[in-house]
Amino acid sequence: MRALACAISILVAQAVVASPAFAAGGNGEGLVGETNDKVITFFAFGLIVFFPLVVTIGTLLQTVLERRKAARKAARLRGRTGW
Repeated sequence: MRALACAISILVAQAVVASPAFAAGGNGEGLVGETNDKVITFFAFGLIVFFPLVVTIGTLLQTVLERRKAARKAARLRGRTGW
């Protein structure tokens, strides 16, 4: 029952947010004005650059964190003595 209520409230919220877009008209112009081939091309190039950068930065961050984790684990093992 909660899932149904949540789904209905999400659909209503989306309809409220999307309704001004249908009423606005504007001859099909978006927020940045008239779109032509140059705008679409530069946007696509931006996507081509953005996603590899996100993957590369994420990989570098994960590598640094894994090294720290391994160093901490090795220090803890070195500190153990006895049985």
